[in-house]
Amino acid sequence: MDSTSIYLSGFGIRPSIQRIAIMRYLQNHKTHPTADEVFEALREDIPTLSKTTVYNTLKLFVDNGAALYVGIDEKNARFDGNLEPHTHFRCKKCGAITDIPMNVEDFLPKEFNGDIDEFYIYLKGLCAQCKSNSNSKNIVY
Repeated sequence: MDSTSIYLSGFGIRPSIQRIAIMRYLQNHKTHPTADEVFEALREDIPTLSKTTVYNTLKLFVDNGAALYVGIDEKNARFDGNLEPHTHFRCKKCGAITDIPMNVEDFLPKEFNGDIDEFYIYLKGLCAQCKSNSNSKNIVY
């Protein structure tokens, strides 16, 4: 059993060829892909893969805590295989979404004694590359 199979099993997900490939793609591509992007990237290697399988598998991953749904892009559902505490930054010009490490405790009052099981903060602006470009008129919202 490989590490991706063990990872999925740890979340109560039965590994299959398609599930392993989709999870590996999420973990190896930090671009926060859409379901369509995952499908397009994998369909040549897995000819039997369908868009429905990709959508259902990503939903399974999110529902079981093996991946994150990233709602920062108003036009597309995006997914993230990084479960470490972090937030997302989306550049309004180029649309790139990047991870920013973040500690949840930094945002809680000292007297907070509850349990946090979900944490979402989305930041938007211009990435360093777009900021340094003098022609920043084509902003994507």
